[in-house]
Amino acid sequence: MNFFKKFLKKDNPIKSNADFWNWFIKNEKSFFKVIKEQGDVNALFFIDLSKKLNELKSGYWFLAGMFDEDTAELILTADGDLKNIAFVEDLVEEAPQIKGWKITALKQESGFENQGIEIDAYKFSKDTLRFYSNDLNNYPDEIDITITHESLSEDNRIDITNGIYLFLDNALGELNSVSIIDNLSVVNTSDATSDLVPIEKLKDFLIWREKEFIEKYDGLRHSTEKDSYSAFEASMESGLPLLAVVNTDLLQWDSKASHPWVAVLEMEYTGLSNNGMPDEETYNLLNIIEDEVLQELKDSKGYLNIGRQTADNMREIYFACTDFRKPSKVFYQIKTKYSGKLKVSFDIYKDKYWQSFDRFLSR
Repeated sequence: MNFFKKFLKKDNPIKSNADFWNWFIKNEKSFFKVIKEQGDVNALFFIDLSKKLNELKSGYWFLAGMFDEDTAELILTADGDLKNIAFVEDLVEEAPQIKGWKITALKQESGFENQGIEIDAYKFSKDTLRFYSNDLNNYPDEIDITITHESLSEDNRIDITNGIYLFLDNALGELNSVSIIDNLSVVNTSDATSDLVPIEKLKDFLIWREKEFIEKYDGLRHSTEKDSYSAFEASMESGLPLLAVVNTDLLQWDSKASHPWVAVLEMEYTGLSNNGMPDEETYNLLNIIEDEVLQELKDSKGYLNIGRQTADNMREIYFACTDFRKPSKVFYQIKTKYSGKLKVSFDIYKDKYWQSFDRFLSR
C-alpha cells in the first residue's frame, strides 16, 4: 500500500510565481544540504528545479552555490535573452525571505580585475582583451564597440565571440551586458583600426555614454494621434502579396533614439487558399488582438506603434519602445491567451535608429 501511495503522489503543478516559491520552501532544506555538502547537485536539486521552472514558463536558467558559510545563493537568469528578463526579475521580486538563502535576479557584475574565463584553451581576461569605440556619423547615439582577441580566426570565430559575450556577462552583469551596448564586433588584435583601450575601462566608457544618452532623451514622448499612415502593397519573391500599413510621420521623426527598443509581435495563421492573406474570421481576430495590444502599449507611456505587415500567413505588428520589459509581458500574455487559435511569437531587440524599418522609407 505504501508503494502505491508513493507512486500516486504528485506535486501540484506550478502555475504562478507563488506556486513555485511554495514548492521551493517545501524542499529548500534538502536543496541547501546538497549544496553545502557538495553532493550530487544535479540529481538532487537542478533536475527538479529545472522541471518546476519550465512548468512556470520556459526560458529560466539558474546558478547555485554557497554565498558564504551559512548562506546558499540561487541566481535565476535569462541567459541574456531580453524577452525573459522581466519574468526573472518578477519571480525574484516575489521570492519570500528564506533563512539560509540569497535569491538573486540575473548574473551580477563581478568586475574586470579578477574576472577571467577559459573555454577550449582560449582565455578571456583583461590580459587578452582590448576594445575601441566606433564613431558612426549617421548614428551618433549608437554605442558601437569592437573587442579584440589575439587568437581570433575564421575557424574559431564562434567560440571566441561566445567567450567574449560570456566574459562581458560576468564582468558587466547580465542586464548591463545586453541592454547598454548597441553593436559589438570582434576582430583579431592585429586587425584593429583604432587605438586599443584596456578592457577594464569599458565600464567607465559605457557609463559615460549611457549618461549622455539619458540626459538627451529622458522623458521624450511622441503623440501619434495626428500622424499620417501609408499603405504599401508589394509582391514577395514567392509571388504572394504583401500588405503593410505604416506610420510614415513617425518614421521621419528626428528623435528615434529616444525609443531604442523594437518589439515585434508575430501571429501565424492558416490560409493557403487565400494567397497568404487572412480570411474574414481570422482578419477580425487579428484586429481584436491588435486592439488589445494597443490598449496596453500606449504612446504616452513610451510605446509607439509603427505599423503592421501582413503576408504569407503572417501578421507582424511593430512597436518602438523606451523599455523592453512591458512589451515582453504583454506579448507573452497574448501568446498564452491565443495559443489555441494562432501560432504567436515575438522578438525584442535594440535598434536606436529603427534601421529595420528603412524598407518602408521612400528612396
